[in-house]
Amino acid sequence: MRPHRLTPPATPEHPARPGTFARIVATFRPYRAQVGLVALLILVTAGLGLINPLLIKVVFNQVILGEGPESDRLRLLLIVVAVMIATPIVSGLLGLWQTYINNRVGQSVMRDLRNALYAHLQHMSLKFFTSTRTGEIQSRLSNDVGGVQGVLTDTASSIVSNIATVISTVVVMFVLSWELTVLSLGILPVFLLISRKVGKIRREVSGQTQESLADLTAHMQETLSVSGILLSKAFGRQPYEIGRFRAENQRLSELEVRRTMVGRGFFSLIQIFFSITPAFVYLVGGYLFLRGGAGAPEGIVGTIVAFTTLQSRLFFPMGQLLNVTVEVQSALALFDRIFEYLDLERDIVDRDGAIELRPQEVRGRVSFENVWFKYDRSRDIGPEEERVWTISGVDFEVEPGKLVALVGPSGAGKTTLTYLVPRLYDVTRGSVRVDGVDVRDIKLESLGDIIGMVTQETYLFNATIRENLRYGNPEASDEELEDAARAAYIWDRIVEMPEGLDTTVGERGYKMSGGEKQRLAIARVILKNPHILILDEATSALDTHSERLVQQALSPLIQGRTTIAIAHRLSTILAADTILFVDKGKITERGSHADLLARDGAYAALYHEQFSDGAIETRCEDGLVLASGDVVTEREAV
Repeated sequence: MRPHRLTPPATPEHPARPGTFARIVATFRPYRAQVGLVALLILVTAGLGLINPLLIKVVFNQVILGEGPESDRLRLLLIVVAVMIATPIVSGLLGLWQTYINNRVGQSVMRDLRNALYAHLQHMSLKFFTSTRTGEIQSRLSNDVGGVQGVLTDTASSIVSNIATVISTVVVMFVLSWELTVLSLGILPVFLLISRKVGKIRREVSGQTQESLADLTAHMQETLSVSGILLSKAFGRQPYEIGRFRAENQRLSELEVRRTMVGRGFFSLIQIFFSITPAFVYLVGGYLFLRGGAGAPEGIVGTIVAFTTLQSRLFFPMGQLLNVTVEVQSALALFDRIFEYLDLERDIVDRDGAIELRPQEVRGRVSFENVWFKYDRSRDIGPEEERVWTISGVDFEVEPGKLVALVGPSGAGKTTLTYLVPRLYDVTRGSVRVDGVDVRDIKLESLGDIIGMVTQETYLFNATIRENLRYGNPEASDEELEDAARAAYIWDRIVEMPEGLDTTVGERGYKMSGGEKQRLAIARVILKNPHILILDEATSALDTHSERLVQQALSPLIQGRTTIAIAHRLSTILAADTILFVDKGKITERGSHADLLARDGAYAALYHEQFSDGAIETRCEDGLVLASGDVVTEREAV
């Protein structure tokens, strides 16, 4: 099954998503005051930058070449020099303040983007995560958000600062000499057109680079996890995985080089142009001075020196502005990927007017009323096309405090049925109700509070046992943790560990055995104390000894709770109040264990297949466990 891919990144053929720039601007809205202060500081700094070039003109025209008493000219020189020293000091301090505020704002916007993206993903349905690579999701959160850091922390203020510098400098240059200004800036429109073209190419390459980075991240996440590394070692596929990684890494490396080099020739051309322009100014100014002699324009020397100083001040911001058009195009590709995830529709949401259940009033009756469900909702189909329906017209009810077991072949739809209760998926037709209320009319958070699940594949965080247990109840005391662990028959194992509750369980709990992980999961659910309990083949992967311990742990957990249990081993559900045999999305048989055996249907065939006379069910420390009679089977169920 191919992993889910979203729309391709923005390219010249596929422009950026509509409104992307407006949304980028909107991310700064909560920080309007800080942004305004940064803009003010930029304008003040830009104004201060004009002072020294103008003072240079004063030094040449009024001090060095000026007329008047020497003492007056010396006094003017001291004043000018003092101002020339103070100006960059003040400008530097203001620039430092501006940088601090600017970085605070940029990092805050990045934090908000990460928070919004993570929160949005947390509320996406299970369908999204089963069809999207984990590495792709992680890449959007880390690589893409991290990739826009330069734009958020530097580019926005850089644009304002450079524009202010350019405008103010050009105005003063025009005042000094409009002829020299036209000579200096006449070719810039050509550079602007070229930069736009280069920016489009850069955007395309940036999108491809981020896609390649996401592929590489996904590959590392899949193959360097505990499960992935076990699989590659078990099958001797390390050379294959290394080869895959090297190939993708090579592609990423080439794209990074291409992204870096795109436009470098253009920027070199800009740098050359800006570097040689002063020579033409000196040429024209010198020609005017030599040709005019004593009749040369008044103050031509000071004007030329001041003009070239302003010109050199102009080169850097002009180059930055031309470069930023390229960088912004690259950033748009990253923002598009971020906004694409933020724009994903949540298909499991609270309805308008959804109610909040009061835990003390919940009884726990669960009912399925003519439930139909299919995973592919891309086309409308009728009931006659049963092959596309995962669940077809299911009806049953679980009374408060009762245990209903779902049995049947793999792929029959048992797990899907249990996923419809907590709204991991929504029914396509019909309804699932809790105490007579459609689960779609109950707030998701409220519904989650009254339901607990223990699945076959127990997930534990790479944290301490204490932290994993408190995931079920963050406010639980150590005494409550101990009581829950004792009830789950795992406390004796915990106290044997050197660090007790502070023992780290490892990645996905791999430091614990399968039975220990299941009992920790049961203790976690005990701490949650749900009204409705779902057990999804909680013991099918365990050996007999571990299964017995887990069954002992489940016994107090089930008492007084509405329970829906999926069973692979029939020995675990013989005492169920009702057993439902599910086949091809339908309930084909229902009744107690004795009733279904007497009917001699599919359930009876499955039972006799597992417990044929004289067959060895399994081995344990006491010897052979036989399943040849009811007594042995009932004891195995306990």
